[in-house]
Amino acid sequence: MNPQGASRPRALRAAIGALLCVCALVSPAAQDGPEADRERMVNFFNERFPGVPLQDYIYGAMIVSADARAQYEQIMEFPPFLGDLDAGRRIWEKPFRNGRTFASCFPDNGRNVVGNYPHYDAALDKIVTFEMALNRCLEDNGEPPMRYGEREPLGVLSAYARTLSDGMPMNVKIQSEKALVKYEAGKDIYFRRMGQLNAACAGCHMHLAGRTMRMEVISPTIGHATHWPIFRAGEELMTFQGRFNRCMEQMRAAPFGYNSEAWNNLEYFLSYLSNGLPLKASVFRK
Repeated sequence: MNPQGASRPRALRAAIGALLCVCALVSPAAQDGPEADRERMVNFFNERFPGVPLQDYIYGAMIVSADARAQYEQIMEFPPFLGDLDAGRRIWEKPFRNGRTFASCFPDNGRNVVGNYPHYDAALDKIVTFEMALNRCLEDNGEPPMRYGEREPLGVLSAYARTLSDGMPMNVKIQSEKALVKYEAGKDIYFRRMGQLNAACAGCHMHLAGRTMRMEVISPTIGHATHWPIFRAGEELMTFQGRFNRCMEQMRAAPFGYNSEAWNNLEYFLSYLSNGLPLKASVFRK
């Protein structure tokens, strides 16, 4: 048995624990409100990565590597997942049994709408994600809903439909006390310690952002919500909530599950923090 190797998990837990103590000192205070949270988070990263334009945070961890950014730009000129986007387009355009299509369920035929999601639905008292809106469209037109978390049909459909909002600024709104409750619930999850590593999302994506862990450069909180789904290595389709699940597994915690109230609230919180940043859907990641 290698004593150094055995000490690594303990060292990792200790490092994350120490960072979380610091993180607790900078975590947004609930009474300040969402906009103060967002401004505080932006200021935190401005100090952490001076000189990085706010708009560049849509590129995630690539803000710390010009080479990675250049490789990304080259790959995106002819991305290897065009076939998946084409499959999503066919689903989007295929008429329902009543003759309507997905485009009929959204303003301007689905263009420049994704930046308004997630949003709070007072009638449901729930956060509604864009994927939920796609399923609601099906149900409103007498069609069965799609399963969350599956590559097809919902994954590729969302991958295509989100490209129709490329360039739209994130514009998530919190306009009622009940909406604020959902936002605060999502924020609580982000800063909460969970799993066998006793870690929190913020512990990695704030204080470890830009550093390498498990052969991956950790992305910053700001900009997280702007570029989903991603295609890892150009092949594996991963949604935002799929990334939540993967992070929980790495923390050795049980994931809440696709379309769970917890994940929808977390998506709401993170999306608000990226308000004003342009969307860029269906992108390549390592």
